[in-house]
Amino acid sequence: MTKTPVRTDDTPPERPQPLGRLEVASDSPRRTRAVAAALADLVDIGDLLILSGDLGAGKTCFTQGLGRGLGIDQRITSPTFTLANRYPGRLLLHHLDVYRLDSVAETLDLDLPDLLESGVTVIEWGERIAAVLPPDHLVVALRFPDLDVESSDDRRIIEFVANGSRWRQCLSVLAARLAGAPS
Repeated sequence: MTKTPVRTDDTPPERPQPLGRLEVASDSPRRTRAVAAALADLVDIGDLLILSGDLGAGKTCFTQGLGRGLGIDQRITSPTFTLANRYPGRLLLHHLDVYRLDSVAETLDLDLPDLLESGVTVIEWGERIAAVLPPDHLVVALRFPDLDVESSDDRRIIEFVANGSRWRQCLSVLAARLAGAPS
């Protein structure tokens, strides 16, 4: 028989550990935008978000929600052909798409350090340039759930992976907010 530990008044309560990973289901573009808008309250100047996922998985949709949460009224579009867009809001949002870059060396033209100093930076396909990115960042991977290939379903899984203690704390707060709990 196992003895159950007895809690005394001087035993500190167990605190939930900060999350290093969080998965959120989305059943529509509207839900994807709402999840991103909830994250917008937690971002600050210098923050870097790396968006990954197949074509059509919702990377730009997620950025639109983040922008809405930052008070950006301008229409946010994919920067696939322009490489970078800027949107003023509560914080300046830099939206980059590095899919078309042929080499990591081309990222020098983007002046990433300057972008990070002036606002929040979101990089679609950022895993392609991981070697030159700061270690403290949030990966947001959007993927289709395992469904019938012929399904035209809008369901997605949004997986957040925290790199750095600040992002782990942010994910804990985000998880509580999305669950409707006070943060």
